[in-house]
Amino acid sequence: MSSPEGSTDVYRLLAEDIDANGARPDGDVWERIVHLVDPTELRPKLADDIEIRVFEQRWGDGYVMIANPRDLLHYRLAASDLGLLQMMDGTRTVKEIVIERFEGSGEMELSTVIDLVRSLYRGNFLVQRYVDVPSMVTRAMDPVTERRRKARQFGRTLSIEWEGAHRLVKWLYDHGLKWVFKRAVLVALIAIAFVGLGAFVDILRHEQFVIAGRSLAIGFVVLIVLDYVMVFCHELGHALVIVHNGRRIRSAGFQIYFGSPAFFVESSDGLMMDRRQQIIESFAGPFAQLVLAGMASLIARSYPEWILSETMYKFAVLNYLVVIMNLIPLLELDGYYILADLIEVPDLRERSLVFMRRDLFHKLRARERFSKRDVGLLLYGVLGVAFTIFSLYTAYYYWQTVFGDLVSRLWAEGPVTRLLLLILAVFIAGPLLRGLIKLLRAVGREVRAVWRRIRFRLETGWRVEASELIDALPMFEDIPVDALNEIAGRVRLRDLGDGQSAFRQGDQPDAFYVVRKGVLEVVEEDAESGEERRIRDLGRGESFGELGLVTAAPRAATVRALGPAEVFEVDKGAFDHLLADKLQLPDFEPTLQQVAELRGLSCFSGLSTAQLWELLDRGAWVSFAPGEQIMREGDVGDSFYAISSGQVDIVKDERLVTTIGRGSYFGEVALLMEVPRTATVTARTPVRTFRLDRDGFDHLVGDAFRRGTLISHAVTEELTH
Repeated sequence: MSSPEGSTDVYRLLAEDIDANGARPDGDVWERIVHLVDPTELRPKLADDIEIRVFEQRWGDGYVMIANPRDLLHYRLAASDLGLLQMMDGTRTVKEIVIERFEGSGEMELSTVIDLVRSLYRGNFLVQRYVDVPSMVTRAMDPVTERRRKARQFGRTLSIEWEGAHRLVKWLYDHGLKWVFKRAVLVALIAIAFVGLGAFVDILRHEQFVIAGRSLAIGFVVLIVLDYVMVFCHELGHALVIVHNGRRIRSAGFQIYFGSPAFFVESSDGLMMDRRQQIIESFAGPFAQLVLAGMASLIARSYPEWILSETMYKFAVLNYLVVIMNLIPLLELDGYYILADLIEVPDLRERSLVFMRRDLFHKLRARERFSKRDVGLLLYGVLGVAFTIFSLYTAYYYWQTVFGDLVSRLWAEGPVTRLLLLILAVFIAGPLLRGLIKLLRAVGREVRAVWRRIRFRLETGWRVEASELIDALPMFEDIPVDALNEIAGRVRLRDLGDGQSAFRQGDQPDAFYVVRKGVLEVVEEDAESGEERRIRDLGRGESFGELGLVTAAPRAATVRALGPAEVFEVDKGAFDHLLADKLQLPDFEPTLQQVAELRGLSCFSGLSTAQLWELLDRGAWVSFAPGEQIMREGDVGDSFYAISSGQVDIVKDERLVTTIGRGSYFGEVALLMEVPRTATVTARTPVRTFRLDRDGFDHLVGDAFRRGTLISHAVTEELTH
């Protein structure tokens, strides 16, 4: 990670210490440089133009959207992070934010605070600008022209992106299309849509036209052109609502979407609008098509003898079909976003898929009670699967019965119509092709996973990697090489899909794990409400699950993947075999028990296992007898204490303020500054506490910042229509 302050600040600091005569600066130059580039000394401050919006949510505590208008970058954060954002005003260092957050919640949320600061810094949400040095070096080593860069992008993504779309839409809006939002014009457009629908129904009733007709080649070409007009108007409808509400279009473009040519609009800035505006924006695209279909139907109904009237009819059919498909909320199209905003569940489809794939069978096996949320997700998922099957059947029946004769006539007319038919086949088969490609990719992932497991059993290199990661864990620091090799020889490679759990809360422990690739989240689940509390994230090299093997207690939390991930798995037999060797590892089991004891204290529950080991190494367990004074009012403080057992009295100005016990803590102010103790603390009963001094805390926070997972717990939101 590059210096948060930037190298120019290093030069500025040194320049202030060197006078005009070239005298050496006072103090140790290197200490001053280390202090400057220490990430924990960064005073994060949100840039003045950063926008924050809070959204309520039907399931859960809601979420927070934060926008960087310069780069049109948007993060979706947990509602609990709002307090963190408000603390980033430039008056506190990262370390001070951690402490203040700790004082407010009673939990040492190192990962939560540090990962958020890192992500905001990298996303240029702070006044301190992030310099992406690796990307600059890459561009310098491989300089390319803009045209060549876009050609490379098209080769990789099959898309051409245009960042000037906002200017075009804004120009169209300012030069006439803003009148679309006037009540009179809007009423007229609605009338056209409804009257046109009536005309379409009248055409169907009198069977004035059929799908197959005369002038096949000319009509087909016109229909293809009109189809792109339809897609353009659909996307323009979305974009106009974005501009009308004062937001910006990040980009637009053209892409080959699994074989189908299509336009797209990247409208993530619309996520900062309120839900009513987002619903209108989602409906604007289908509404534009309803108006187009109404106009085409009126033309076909009013001028049935015109040579292109039959083409207008086909265009109306195509529009109505697309509108219906777009508004069905079981597909992740406009109707889905409308429903998600109406019920205030923005990730409805994702939740339902995860529940169907991961949680449903677990609940059935464990005979767990289904919450209302579970029932809703199950219902949506079942309807989605049923609708997919129904769509495939009806699509085949429709195209076979309605367009079968047209296809035969096109093929019989000659090479021109045959070429047009092939183009049409590619266009129509796009959704089927997309589904087939997704299926093949899913099968490919499973095949690769099996092959990787086979290779893992055969290749020494993978075992060396597992051995190195295990050896780097604090708990395995003193394990002999032969014992470590035995563990590495018995380790297994396990693939986790997006949302898949390594284990679930309440499961009996049967293995421990080390993250090889990806990021996993640790969450606590409320058995009654089904709500979840995110505790921390785990990245490469971090372990989890070992404390359950030592304590033989059910899993206290669920650990699942955020995206595809790989973990090394060591089963209970191998783990017990390692611990059983008391002669070589006499202190290993007691140390694990101490780590488990730390995990049981609420203020440390949010720390990763590696951080708990670091905490144990930097602090110490201390016991006090009844009546023994732990700290005295007025003394200089240099440490804080977390109570594992017993009770202490807090006395201020010779008056008993309160009595606290297990899970409580005291003396935390001393971690921020050297100030006299504000109260006297005396043991009422035999007390066992964990003591951590300021140096230990500083090291722990700094190490967490440097070692933290390289993705944020924030979600980068992108919305493409």
